[in-house]
Amino acid sequence: MVALPSLKQLDPGRFETVAIFKRLNATTRRLAELKGVASTIPNQSILINTLGIQEAKDSSAIENIITTHDELFRGDATEPGSSLQAKEVYRYREALFTGYDAVRRDRLITNRHIQTIQATLERNAAGFRRIPGTALRNGYGETIYTPPSPEQVPALMTDLEAFINDDALFAIDPLIKMALLHYQFESIHPFYDGNGRTGRILNVLYLVKNALLDIPVLYMSRHIVRTKDEYYRRLQAVRDDDAWEAWVEYMLIAVEQTAGETIETIQAIKAALQRYKHQIRERHKFYSQDLINNLFMHPYTKIAFVQDELQVSRITATKYLDELVADGFLKKERLGRTNFYVNIALNDILTGESMTN
Repeated sequence: MVALPSLKQLDPGRFETVAIFKRLNATTRRLAELKGVASTIPNQSILINTLGIQEAKDSSAIENIITTHDELFRGDATEPGSSLQAKEVYRYREALFTGYDAVRRDRLITNRHIQTIQATLERNAAGFRRIPGTALRNGYGETIYTPPSPEQVPALMTDLEAFINDDALFAIDPLIKMALLHYQFESIHPFYDGNGRTGRILNVLYLVKNALLDIPVLYMSRHIVRTKDEYYRRLQAVRDDDAWEAWVEYMLIAVEQTAGETIETIQAIKAALQRYKHQIRERHKFYSQDLINNLFMHPYTKIAFVQDELQVSRITATKYLDELVADGFLKKERLGRTNFYVNIALNDILTGESMTN
């Protein structure tokens, strides 16, 4: 088995190419634009919650955990009727939030944080694997990569922890560094399960740690789903051909394109939020900012959510929601004993599908 080299052995100068500089400049500008646009939403929790659900869905899809927007938006993972797939997706969002809170608090990404993220995903605290990692095979059944032995994992992860947190060890732009650490984490494959999802969470947390984003709203899983074959081919090319530059370019493109798509989504959410805010305030005496926050925090809200967040009775909450249905802001759907009230505009934005008949 060939030992996985430390990232510190790389020469930072090899990434000082014209192609990478051009890509880096474009990506940095787009990421700065995203950071600014995200800051224009007064209640940042709206973006973290709604876009977090979208990322959880897309990241889980890479691991063949498939669920629908409708199923996710109808409630949370604690509901008895939630499928196993939906619960897996909600665990991803919970793990993302857990990591975000830790990075905000500590301004570090430590192995303890990484293990906590993975434990939240998998609902166990097994820690780093103590058995051989799963070998990768090509379409002919031939082994093309074998992860490091379990005895090597602790030292490799300690080395990676230092690479993530000590800028002096490898002085290079953080976007390039993010691409490198993502490759290294996925190649170490430190856990029994959940490596892919944990690695994708680390990407956005690293951007937050380095103040390239204030909140975790850049999620590359949709781009990876679209370019899955290229993603795995670029990873393998680093192992086979030392093709680090091509891998970095792929990741910079992923960040730039994802940032552009996220900007469009946030602008659409902001426009819908403002429209709902002004029109509901004009037409209904029960308008409040808490109500608007509720409608945009929960694409599918429920009477119980409104009761709790607005501190009103069930009768009053039901009256508010039914009036908003009558006025065309919400659509009422029933599943079993529960009525769900769908924010039509927000649902259309997040799913790309119109609910208008």
